Amino acid sequence: MCGGPLYVFKRKDVMKPVHVGGLVVGGGSPLVLIAGPCVIEDEERTRDIALYLKKLTDEMDIPFIFKASYDKANRTSGKAYRGPGLERGIEILKAIKGDLGIPILSDVHSREEIEKAAEILDVVQIPAFLCRQTDLVREVARLARAVNIKKGQFLAPWDVRNIIEKVLSEGNERILVTERGTSFGYNNLVVDFRSLPLLRREGYPVIFDATHSVQLPGGQGTASGGQREMVPCLMRAAAAVGIDGLFLEVHPDPEKALCDGPNSLYLDALPELLSTVKSIDRLVKNRADGIF
Repeated sequence: MCGGPLYVFKRKDVMKPVHVGGLVVGGGSPLVLIAGPCVIEDEERTRDIALYLKKLTDEMDIPFIFKASYDKANRTSGKAYRGPGLERGIEILKAIKGDLGIPILSDVHSREEIEKAAEILDVVQIPAFLCRQTDLVREVARLARAVNIKKGQFLAPWDVRNIIEKVLSEGNERILVTERGTSFGYNNLVVDFRSLPLLRREGYPVIFDATHSVQLPGGQGTASGGQREMVPCLMRAAAAVGIDGLFLEVHPDPEKALCDGPNSLYLDALPELLSTVKSIDRLVKNRADGIF
């Protein structure tokens, strides 16, 4: 039993499952995969990635939510590729959602774009660097079907309670919380796996972002670096600790990706990795110790 912060908040004995499209996240349900490219590079490639992931997760019987950003407003350099923007990006995501019949997640960066994005997205994501922006959080909570809170790299796990309360204040209980690593000196992140049970004690599903957790923020000067080779280790460790979903950025050729290539996984690495993680998840959730 961990000490200290575990007792900061009252433990919720029953986790509220969150419904996303036709999927159930949390409450002891099988691990959900949230995956896709960092950003929409073009419609054809984005659709190909979504189709590959849908076919793979259907074959492996893994619940799946597709993710892709239409605008990466938080790039290291002002000259970096950001995506097609709100209008074209949402149009692409709407088409993929309709054609493939899959739930869609993307992030918002300003209040002005929330209403249009929320019309299409099954989950609206609050970026880590913006998770303390009260007006943004509340507007997302008011309009979104479901909210994914990315825990800021600068926050302790128990600080997320304040963000959850902002979402709840708008009457939205469809909340996911994503751990994505903590700042550890300059240009580096570290994962404290105690964070996962601490976050889960708030009673909402917890997602582990294994690819952003190996990012080296700004590590390449005008772009972030990453340690892709460490992603499988973190995936397995998080599943063993206990999570409700796994968040991965993937690409057919990460070396040529226009965003977050150094920490993105190759698509063809997924079958073996997901098979292992699924087995660990099943083992953990069969435990009769009350964690799930």
